[in-house]
Amino acid sequence: MTTVTERDVQILRDALGPLRDREQIAERLLEASAKHSFDPDKELDWDSPAEDGKWFWPPELISLYDTPMWKRMSQEQRQELARHEAASLASLGIWFEIILMQLLVRHIYDKPVVSNHVRYALTEIADECRHSMMFGRMITWGGSPCYPVPRRYHNLARVLKTVSTTPGSFAATLLGEEILDWMQRLTFPDERVQTLVRGVTRIHVVEEARHVRYAREELRRQMVTAPRWERELTRVSCGEAARVFSVCFVNPQVYENVGLDRQEAVAQVKASGHRAEVMQSGAKRLTDFFDDIGVLGGVGRRLWKNSGLLA
Repeated sequence: MTTVTERDVQILRDALGPLRDREQIAERLLEASAKHSFDPDKELDWDSPAEDGKWFWPPELISLYDTPMWKRMSQEQRQELARHEAASLASLGIWFEIILMQLLVRHIYDKPVVSNHVRYALTEIADECRHSMMFGRMITWGGSPCYPVPRRYHNLARVLKTVSTTPGSFAATLLGEEILDWMQRLTFPDERVQTLVRGVTRIHVVEEARHVRYAREELRRQMVTAPRWERELTRVSCGEAARVFSVCFVNPQVYENVGLDRQEAVAQVKASGHRAEVMQSGAKRLTDFFDDIGVLGGVGRRLWKNSGLLA
């Protein structure tokens, strides 16, 4: 594919159709941000107690759901596991959002600072700052420990974000946003779930919809305009990011913290057909999009399959 300049982008197409004007997209997103942005410190009742008998995460989205171990667990232990897994996912979300903020700052470093595109990137960074603080506060409110990713993956992310191409950065952004977004869309209307957790997921879903639109449009542009070597590197780095993301999705320490055998729990999660279906369903909209625009292929596609996120 021929590399083109920014001036030519408006006349280019990909498999999904013509590329939209970057500034017009950012202008619409800025308008939406002005109308539908939230301050979690004020929007949510952080002084409210946890509600007896309610879940911290929908049971069907818990890693051990429908496994032999799950069937042996008491209702109280299942709900305790949900509390810890919600904290693990929130910890993962904070880690990913801190990475994404760094990638966004790097993306706009050489861009016109008065452009709508840069203004929206800065707006998104502000959103992500609030989300990270909100997730941290939710962990504290729920009384669970924070669950950082294993040190080797924490350090591997240093490498991935350092060598990431621009399209690779936006592909990683979507990886970190869309799967959790799918789960949260199932969570915020679920009346079985704690009211505050539902409020957290509602805010995140509304604001992340803009972030996903921004990243998708920019990734399409990058996959059309980037040189071949950059597109190839993006496919590999995105596949590796998918593998790391799937490994880190639930910290196995949660099983020990609710009195379960860690090795047995991890083995049952890996063997669970229900869990595989949940993860692949959560990733399907994203993997279909990546397939359409040429992100999945070669070694990268094999890494996605190995991650369990692609059937």
